Amino acid sequence: MSLWKNSLLILFFSIVLGMNHTYAQREIYADSVGLKDRLYFGGNFGFQFGLTTLIDVSPLVGVMITDKLSTGLGATFQYFDDNRFQGSTGSSYGGRVFGRYNLLPNIFAYTELESINWNAYSFVNERFERTWTEAFFVGAGYFAPFGSRGGANFTFLYNLKHDNRYSYYSEPYVIRVGFVL
Repeated sequence: MSLWKNSLLILFFSIVLGMNHTYAQREIYADSVGLKDRLYFGGNFGFQFGLTTLIDVSPLVGVMITDKLSTGLGATFQYFDDNRFQGSTGSSYGGRVFGRYNLLPNIFAYTELESINWNAYSFVNERFERTWTEAFFVGAGYFAPFGSRGGANFTFLYNLKHDNRYSYYSEPYVIRVGFVL
C-alpha cells in the first residue's frame, strides 16, 4: 500500500477514534431501543438514457448500534447498454457491508466493503468473463435531514483496493447521493 494511502487511512481512523463529543442524526432514547426504532432503510437509484443506458438500483438496510454508530447491508444491481459499441450490454450485481460513525450532527465517517460480479476483460484469455471484484471504501459524508427520520446522504469515498486493470470502478474516488427513511 502506498504512503499516501497509508496516510489517508491513519488520518481517517485518527479522526474517528479521536472524537470524544459527537452528535447523532437520530437520538436513541432508553424507552425506544427496540430494533424497529433503530432500523433505517434507503439506498441509491440512478438512471441514464441516450446512447448509453444505465439503470442502478442499490437498496440498503441499517441499524443504529449506538446514537453515533450504525452498520448495515446493501445490495446492488446495474444494467447497462452502450449503443456505441456492438455487444456492450450487460449487468452487474453484488452486495456490501458498511459502517458509519456520526462525527457531528450532520457529518459522518463511512467505511464499506463491497463485492461486485461483472463482465471484466481477461487479458489472459483475451475475452470478457464474469468475475468478482472487491472494493474497500473509506470516506465521509453529509446528511441533510428532512422529516423526523428521513434525509439525503452525500458521501465521498476512496477505494483503498483500487487497481486500474481489475477494479470495477474506473477511478478510486466515488461520490454517492442516496436517501434514507
